[in-house]
Amino acid sequence: MNVFERAVQAISPTTALKREKARIRLDRINSFKASAGYGHSGGSTQKKSMAGWNSRSGSPQQDIDPHLHLLRERSRDLFMSSPLAASAINTKRTNIVGPGLQLKARLDHEYLGLSKEQASAIEKQIEREFSLFTNTRNCDALRLNNFFELQALACLAWFLNGETIGLVKHKEPTKWAPYGLRIHLVEADRVSTPDTIQMPLLASWAPQRLNTVGKNKDNNNMIFNGVEVADDGEVVAYWVCNQYPTGVNLTGKKREWVRVEAYGEETGNPNVLHVMDPERCEQYRGVPFLAPVLEALKQITRYQEAELMAALVQALYTVFIELEGETDEIPFAEMFTPEDLVDADDEHSYELGPGAVVNLGKGEKAVFADPKRPASGFESFVLSMAKMIGAALEIPQEILLKSFTASYSASRAALLELWKSIKTDRARFIADFCQPIYEVWLSEAVARGRIHAPGFFNDPATKAAWCKAEWTGPTQGQIDPLKEVKAAVMRINHGFSTHEQETIALTGGNWDDNVAQLDLERKALRKIRAKNRGEEDAKEPE
Repeated sequence: MNVFERAVQAISPTTALKREKARIRLDRINSFKASAGYGHSGGSTQKKSMAGWNSRSGSPQQDIDPHLHLLRERSRDLFMSSPLAASAINTKRTNIVGPGLQLKARLDHEYLGLSKEQASAIEKQIEREFSLFTNTRNCDALRLNNFFELQALACLAWFLNGETIGLVKHKEPTKWAPYGLRIHLVEADRVSTPDTIQMPLLASWAPQRLNTVGKNKDNNNMIFNGVEVADDGEVVAYWVCNQYPTGVNLTGKKREWVRVEAYGEETGNPNVLHVMDPERCEQYRGVPFLAPVLEALKQITRYQEAELMAALVQALYTVFIELEGETDEIPFAEMFTPEDLVDADDEHSYELGPGAVVNLGKGEKAVFADPKRPASGFESFVLSMAKMIGAALEIPQEILLKSFTASYSASRAALLELWKSIKTDRARFIADFCQPIYEVWLSEAVARGRIHAPGFFNDPATKAAWCKAEWTGPTQGQIDPLKEVKAAVMRINHGFSTHEQETIALTGGNWDDNVAQLDLERKALRKIRAKNRGEEDAKEPE
């Protein structure tokens, strides 16, 4: 009991008693909170094992946005320097998109009042017209990539930066480019809040930091890291900088931001394509794919570099000669010419080389710690880290390392596990990138009269029926094709699947096209056989 409590007890025992009762009740409440439910496990604040655990958390804008710039930089750095990081991102891109996701128009012919034959003819016409747009670079605002190459770039940017931003633009069509739709992919960094923190001590060309939170002065909408939201949280616009806002200003132009409305007011079509995989509710910007494993990837990369350098030093057998006295002679059997030296300007540096002989100065000695490389546990440690990194990224170790040394069952299980996430990611990419572009293009095609679609602009349900489509891409692949094909035949025979579904799953092809092509090939083979029989009959003696 402290001095204050003693004084209260001496002056007013009744008050002291009330304080003591309140203290006892408070202790009981706190004790109950600390021991109830998660209070004695993950939510404990009393266990020594939980001491020092700083687990403060705020809104997505507080926890994510201030760190996105650094996360993107580190993600890009690892992609350029870490084999495991590059493998993870490239594996996702290759399996989700590959050479490109192909359109298969699927009109809701029943709703549109069309027969299957009529719908099939219109679908082929739509696909033929869409190829005019996708197979050339005219679809790209920068005229660098065709539509399928844009898909690959957008998918790579999604996993590298955490999101892909595409601006939907329009130009006047030309004789050889009948459609004015253009897709402009921009780096995620350019979508930012237009409130720069000036740094007067730096030159005007130096990189500057940006606020992530701002406000649109015209309507008082909040802007979170370049995304403008209404009072109810709806995304209404994106703010795009005319250059990298935090990069070196090489052009000398003033940094300016353009407000792009998320959707067209009259058409309802998207003006901005935003591909990301949010991890929290009310999150407006994407987090790089490698964010959870950045530290592990950097450390394992440093470890690999250290092991490689140690092995290289051990392989470079170099002889050092210690001299007893001064000498002006040229070093015996000097191995390097000035052009071959790594650091020719430093006369005090000694460089190793295969079979090199280097003279040391008076009193100098070369002492090496025995590296004993390669380390015996190097491979097992790297494999163990690859397992943990792969688990976090939903990429099995065998696929992350491209090393299939286990049994058929284990390898197939790894492939199946990967494709669970691939299918999910592909569905999101199609919904956020491919399908919106197709719907905007089809709207233009109908408006220009190149596609006849009655009622397209009159009713949303009718428009949805015309825009219905499927997208096919790289297949899962087969480890044992014979077993896979037999299983596919059994699924078809028992009604678990269709010829079309199995064709897409096994080869990514189109069953209708296969049937038509097989019919042509059979007719051609019959003609060849008939011709050969006729020639043989003509050669037979009478």
